[in-house]
Amino acid sequence: MALQALQSSGVGLRKILSHFPEELSLAFAYGSGVYRQAGANSNQKDAMLDFVFTVDNPVAWHSKNLKKNWNHYSFLKVFGPKIITTVQNNYGAGVYYNTLIMCDGRLIKYGVISTSTLIEDLLNWNNLYIAGRLQKPVKIIAMSENVALRSALDKNLKSAVTAAFLMLPESFSEEDLFIEIAGLSYSDKSPEGQFTQLMTLPKSLQQRINHIMDPPGKNRDVEETLLQVAHDPDCGEVVRLGLSAIVRPSSMRQSTKGIFTAGIKKSVIYSSLKLHKMWKGWLRKTS
Repeated sequence: MALQALQSSGVGLRKILSHFPEELSLAFAYGSGVYRQAGANSNQKDAMLDFVFTVDNPVAWHSKNLKKNWNHYSFLKVFGPKIITTVQNNYGAGVYYNTLIMCDGRLIKYGVISTSTLIEDLLNWNNLYIAGRLQKPVKIIAMSENVALRSALDKNLKSAVTAAFLMLPESFSEEDLFIEIAGLSYSDKSPEGQFTQLMTLPKSLQQRINHIMDPPGKNRDVEETLLQVAHDPDCGEVVRLGLSAIVRPSSMRQSTKGIFTAGIKKSVIYSSLKLHKMWKGWLRKTS
């Protein structure tokens, strides 16, 4: 069943956006604060709102945001926008998060990522952190006319379709696919077809697959490895392992960076909220 956006959420989200510097190439919101979750019975107005802001010039954006929202930042704010941007770009998945912020009576969290970093992740799946989020339902609040960004967003979804198909069995239902690719159909999974699809996957995923499959000392090129994988009955599992090799390290690095960007106290509180949410979800499933 398709997720439903909460009534009047667009107006409220744009109002929150007005509290931040305007220079955004993309702004979107996601999660239970935006979409009505299946089986959720709690007041969703209490749910944290999650945002991602994409900016062309992180130093300039953080500089303006520090003037408007100084209290949003951890102790790193005393070092200024250049250090904040260095932490953003060089550690974790290229995202700087401020969390547990009260804005217009709502608890919010927002991440800041540079446009160039996002485009690289959308095209090549360098870490699949924000690119992975954009393969799921999100509420776009603002988007510039950046042609390269729009093209990369489209390519990311097409890559998701390809990867998902490679991991599915020969026959599958609508429920096996993301809602964005539910209408697609394919005639068969021949080795030739799988090889064509593997060759269109983002560069980082191809390289991870090559690393997994290439025997020590042989040093085969990526194309040769992908041709072998295309004929392998476990092709889908190999793709899944490649994805895991991308996502797990980037998520761990981003979580570690959160201790510094959010501060220890906020990190502990945020982790407790996440665990509480997971526990409630588990109770619903078992009841």
